[in-house]
Amino acid sequence: MAIGIGRRQFISALGGVSIAWPLSARAQQPGRLPIVGYLGPSSPENTGPNTAAFLQRLHVLGWVEGHTITIEHRWAEGRPERVAEIAAEFVRLRVDVIVTTATNDAIAMKQATSVIPIVSAIMGDPVGTGLVATLARPGGNVTGLSLQSTDLAGKRLELLREVVPGFHRLAILVNPDSPNVRSELPEVQAGARRLGFDTATFEIRRAEDIVSVFEALKSWADALYVVTDPLVFTNRIRVNTLALEARLPTIYGFRESLQSGGLLSYGPNLPDLYRRTAEIVDQILRGTKPADIPVEQPTKFDLVVNLTTAKALGLRIPESFLVRADEVIE
Repeated sequence: MAIGIGRRQFISALGGVSIAWPLSARAQQPGRLPIVGYLGPSSPENTGPNTAAFLQRLHVLGWVEGHTITIEHRWAEGRPERVAEIAAEFVRLRVDVIVTTATNDAIAMKQATSVIPIVSAIMGDPVGTGLVATLARPGGNVTGLSLQSTDLAGKRLELLREVVPGFHRLAILVNPDSPNVRSELPEVQAGARRLGFDTATFEIRRAEDIVSVFEALKSWADALYVVTDPLVFTNRIRVNTLALEARLPTIYGFRESLQSGGLLSYGPNLPDLYRRTAEIVDQILRGTKPADIPVEQPTKFDLVVNLTTAKALGLRIPESFLVRADEVIE
């Protein structure tokens, strides 16, 4: 676990059943701590640093797990059916706030409850998926941070072209069941057309699809763009291993996928998003309604390069590129 948080301590649920009443009502119930239901998209080992950033910021704001707040930690391990089970469990526990870390999970939680406030650290297109009415005025029980941007995908492709000059055929790996795909895939395809790339989309709906998909794409593609969602994130080691075997440069939206062998990432700084999520949870626990908290967008973006992967692929990263990188993994 990151920064010294033991796994047993990290995932323990402290405290009893709570009720999702306003905190003014809770004041009439001595001894009951506010409860946050925290749903991670993968496992505590995979999301530890981000979760730690969330907990640290809550601590600074006065919410200490086991003392002033109870946190029910759950992880879905990339399985949609598990998300639905956790949603029902949070409703049954009557938690005061639900925290999610993926668009898919926020949707599942909203389907389970229209009353309990939901704060999502990561949402691809919250308006298009119906999570909120508008970014400025969410209007329901969901708020958080949106990754929606019209130029991120294009920027990633431009960065990939700098590192892999002369490539023409781009494979795009997606989970078609993910809401992220509806917003990001058109942007990738538009950016690829602008840069003159040929594209083909390859779909996975479960972990068992990954090997056969790589068998299909490896003889055609020159590079691979991965649209991240909980399924892909959970299986990123397998994806990167197969990409390296096929000698395919990869680009992602999050640096976490580079630690397992991805080549490039450009996107929001996730610990920063999780810290901001903690601040929104703090607002809600102190009485602000999620409908009145505007959905925010990231302000910090990182370019990360895995130099070890570049060397394994026989790529020489220009020094001018490395100087621009926020982080170089060696």
